[in-house]
Amino acid sequence: MENSTINSLLSRRSVLAKNLCEPGPKDEELELILKAAIRVPDHGRIEPWRIQILHKNSQLKLGSIIGKIFKKNNPEASEKRIQVEIDKPSLAPLLLIITSYPDKTRFEKIPEIEQKLSSAAVCQNILIASHALNYGAQWLTGWATYSKEVKEALGHNKSIDIVGFIHIGTANKIPNERKRPEFDSIISKWQDT
Repeated sequence: MENSTINSLLSRRSVLAKNLCEPGPKDEELELILKAAIRVPDHGRIEPWRIQILHKNSQLKLGSIIGKIFKKNNPEASEKRIQVEIDKPSLAPLLLIITSYPDKTRFEKIPEIEQKLSSAAVCQNILIASHALNYGAQWLTGWATYSKEVKEALGHNKSIDIVGFIHIGTANKIPNERKRPEFDSIISKWQDT
């Protein structure tokens, strides 16, 4: 059966951010990625997510901030290790930061977990849309996603969750296919007996 959507889903692979180079998405392509990103399940139409776009200058500024925070919190770290943290935000041409903004006043009807899962779906749609437009992408987390100081530097309250940093660009190295789970180990049929 030939189906471009299924084929795209079955061929999608994360590309390491360090293997993403120019060109990144053009403005109109980024707009398509973002339109696809927000077409996610959203119980109650809360829109419990935000997306920040960081091009190269913003990435470098964020890297500088992250480096200072990392150095302050890890005074024993080598300059080489600190530089790794400084460089992380600018590994790819484009960086999107997705945050979860749950509406706490609606938790009784729409639990927090549902709102956070909607934010995760935004991330997945970004990966899929990027792949559909022939770009590589990688969804990363790490210590900076949980850092109150990083959240505040990005303009968020420290109680807000960063769901992920998504790097997007052109793959300069196609990743090898990785082993996928065996169906029998993760899929079962529930039968009422």
